[in-house]
Amino acid sequence: MANTLEDFQKFGKAQFESATSSSSSFVKGLQSIAAETTDYSKKTLENGSAFLEKLLGVKSLDAAIQLQTEYAKTSYADFVAEATKLGELYSALAKEAFKPIELAIAKVQAAKE
Repeated sequence: MANTLEDFQKFGKAQFESATSSSSSFVKGLQSIAAETTDYSKKTLENGSAFLEKLLGVKSLDAAIQLQTEYAKTSYADFVAEATKLGELYSALAKEAFKPIELAIAKVQAAKE
């Protein structure tokens, strides 16, 4: 009976440690995603402000259309790059968050065998 109780306590401790490790990895991942999103938002706002200033200084309709076209292309390219980067961050977040849980499951399965 003592062995069983000790095994149960070890198992509980291992589960607590994996949950703690998983939550800290999750928080770190969310912080990096939030920082990346904030940086992208600032960059987008700055680019939009610069575009508006340039647009106000344009003398002809053709120049305004050209400027708008260039702005749209660069904005789209920036958005696609940012979406790719965020996708990678979310993927890494999921992998890191579940790594301790996978290890705990592997230990339990090894103990059963």
